[in-house]
Amino acid sequence: MKVPFFDLTAQYAEIRAEVLAAVGRVFEAAAFSGGPFVEEFEGAFAGYVGAAHAVGLNSGTSALHLAVHALGVGAGDEVILPAQTFIATAWAAAYVGARPVFVDSDPDTWNIAPSAVARAITPRTRAIIGVHLYGQPCDLDALAAIGREHRVPLVEDAAQAHGARYRDRGVGSVGAVGCFSFYPSKNLGAYGEGGALTTNDPALAGRVRGLRNHGSTVRYQHDEVGFNYRMDGVQAAVLGVKLGHLRRWNARRRAIAGRYRAELRHPKVRLRHEPEWADSVHHLFVVSVEDRDRFRAHLERAGVETALHYPIPCHLQKAFASLGYRKGACPVAETHSERAVSLPLFPEMSEDQVDHVVAAVNGY
Repeated sequence: MKVPFFDLTAQYAEIRAEVLAAVGRVFEAAAFSGGPFVEEFEGAFAGYVGAAHAVGLNSGTSALHLAVHALGVGAGDEVILPAQTFIATAWAAAYVGARPVFVDSDPDTWNIAPSAVARAITPRTRAIIGVHLYGQPCDLDALAAIGREHRVPLVEDAAQAHGARYRDRGVGSVGAVGCFSFYPSKNLGAYGEGGALTTNDPALAGRVRGLRNHGSTVRYQHDEVGFNYRMDGVQAAVLGVKLGHLRRWNARRRAIAGRYRAELRHPKVRLRHEPEWADSVHHLFVVSVEDRDRFRAHLERAGVETALHYPIPCHLQKAFASLGYRKGACPVAETHSERAVSLPLFPEMSEDQVDHVVAAVNGY
């Protein structure tokens, strides 16, 4: 049996009629950039997250950029973030001229370690970015407490965590700002690029709406230097359809992850710790294996496709070589990056496919 890592075609087959009808309405209205379909999705997504406001954008990277920009972070400032994350988290600081300060992961949850954040705070720190890595919430209470003590806002990078909950609150509604990506492979994915920023602060939401539209809220009046970060109507329509299915899809992801956690028993395959307060949506199911290449080759021979997230931590990327980080600066993140393997997990997986992955892993 062949088990793909991910299969978007199966999802499209299920919702094809709904998607085509929704996209058809966009074409009929010629509402291609911003407009009513974006506004409708923004309202629905804010309600889903539990935030007062959602601002549709063209990517999750843009959401992160505008989050720190709107919070007043700039040249000479510092932004604390985990070393083990997708590079876009770090771009948020770099784009505004701030210095990314990379910190280590918790050895059990693999999320940003609050103790490492506390040690990294300086008078120049202007923001903390907590990443809900692989769809599992990070320790928002601990991070928020550090932020309050030092008067530093908390940004949630929820790009992989649509629908995840932290102590029964939707991620993206707890920090000063939440940032979401709708890259096609995400739990809630567009058919192209897309993103959103969520917040409970009406003034911040209003500013971001202007920033995404060339610094303008009134046509041809530009109050500040802005960006072309608008969401398009087609993506908003697709996302609106998919949002109606997201709870069911996330429930299926949790069921598959539950089987993996109960049935993967190989002593060399380490599973992630999930605290009781973190309700993950399992964007990715990642295990840690010391001999990763051999493990992946074994699964490939068994017909199981795997992936790597992320093989080089941010602080060791060439793009940030000028910051002077060396191997050993974030040892937990570095070890995790060398051992992490992502197993197949998507809502349309059959029970037979899950059985096959479990047997292949346990047969390593």
